[in-house]
Amino acid sequence: MEIKTYTRYIALSLMGSLILLASCKKNQSDILATNKPVVESYLIPGQVLSIKVYQQKALTDTTTYGAALTGLSISVSDGSKSVKLTESASGTYTYADQSFITTGKTYTMQFTYAGVAISATTIMPGKPQNFTLSDSVFHVLSTINPLYADVTRATIKWSNPDSLYHLLVFKNLDNDPYYISYIRSNNKPSFQINAERASYYNLVQSSFNYYGHYKVILMRVNQEYINILTTNITRDSQALLNEPTNVTNGLGIFTAMQTDTLSLRVTTQ
Repeated sequence: MEIKTYTRYIALSLMGSLILLASCKKNQSDILATNKPVVESYLIPGQVLSIKVYQQKALTDTTTYGAALTGLSISVSDGSKSVKLTESASGTYTYADQSFITTGKTYTMQFTYAGVAISATTIMPGKPQNFTLSDSVFHVLSTINPLYADVTRATIKWSNPDSLYHLLVFKNLDNDPYYISYIRSNNKPSFQINAERASYYNLVQSSFNYYGHYKVILMRVNQEYINILTTNITRDSQALLNEPTNVTNGLGIFTAMQTDTLSLRVTTQ
């Protein structure tokens, strides 16, 4: 369950922005423009297949999610086998056989809501390979020198011959992490980096805001995940009318990903 926790660490902020964008779309002629189901599902090998479905929120609604949509009949196909999900909690539909989610397969989700067919498709990418840190300990200089701000002090590498999308999540594990500088103390201990299609990421002296023990999670993700991530960053007026989604006749995201994890300690020089 550790990987899923890290995934939702990112996903909650992404989905919150997505739902806000969707709630702003008030002037569209589509009869479902303010009544589309919002889907949230992240397929990960070794994890239970889970799909959360809820109502689109009103603009003034401050809750993280809209009301759960219950009583749906949701199926997922891998191209050769179709399974029906069980509603394990209000608005949450699951399939417990973890062997169903495997590398390289294309998964299609389908259900009907308000007489309209809702569907989405995603491909399970391969697991990241050759994920390495140049050092398991990152030393922060005792004095921050702007002349050396861009000097590489450590490098994270992975294989990426097909130029696939990757994210790096730096999750601080300390209960009460100690910040490195008062100047940076308002930043959060844990953070994420969009590595895009690269195969490495360089760490510099200003990469971390807090000392402590970190889990460094490399996430190999699909285009639909990146679309939401980048829209969350830009938040321009055009995005308000064209919220990203790979769900046909719905909102949200149905995507697949794989991860690998390393440990890193950030300490003084």
